[in-house]
Amino acid sequence: MGRRNRSRRQANALVVLAAGGAIVGALSGGPWIWLHYLCKPLATLLIGALVLRAGRVQSARYRAAVLAGIAFSLAGDVFLMLPQDLFVPGLVAFLLAHLCFFAAFFPGARWTVRLVAIAAYAGVGVANMVPLLPRVPSTLHVPVLAYVLVLVVMAGLAAARAWSLRADPGLARPALSGAVGGALFVLSDSLLAWDRFGSGLPAAALLVLASYYAALWCIARSVAVRG
Repeated sequence: MGRRNRSRRQANALVVLAAGGAIVGALSGGPWIWLHYLCKPLATLLIGALVLRAGRVQSARYRAAVLAGIAFSLAGDVFLMLPQDLFVPGLVAFLLAHLCFFAAFFPGARWTVRLVAIAAYAGVGVANMVPLLPRVPSTLHVPVLAYVLVLVVMAGLAAARAWSLRADPGLARPALSGAVGGALFVLSDSLLAWDRFGSGLPAAALLVLASYYAALWCIARSVAVRG
């Protein structure tokens, strides 16, 4: 058990170092941009490795869905970090990632709880998009709205699952971790949208990437059964 905990701490430390390198490279730019190009996908790969190394998992289906979501997130990382404007391919990659997380989070909650949680996140999405959508180019309205829809449903399903499993001794903490990951994804994508289409954000790379990697890490942590 001690060896396993030490190995887990070392793996988490590598994720933090890689994520930190991605953020420093993005903030510094110039001759340090290579650090961003190297560490951004590396951090996502390391988070995927945490899922692969998880011991007692909820189910093979759940792990496969989360791994697929992380793989699509990796593709989105690459599209969005390149100097070319590959925003739409990146958007599609992350939309597919959220559909995979959607598949992972869907079982385990009653429909009434799901609807309440999705409605709450839909309110957040509307509050974001009403002032932001006029600033988005008209050609991107449909893909951006489709993405927001999938994102809020994914986060709502994660929250509903956490609420429904809150008394389960083995699944309560993993489900809560997944719900926190869904919430952090909403935060990260909201910050990214306001930075890209709004008036920009100070230290945007720090805010967006830190919340993004925290979201992926929490979802990866949701794979293993506790207790």
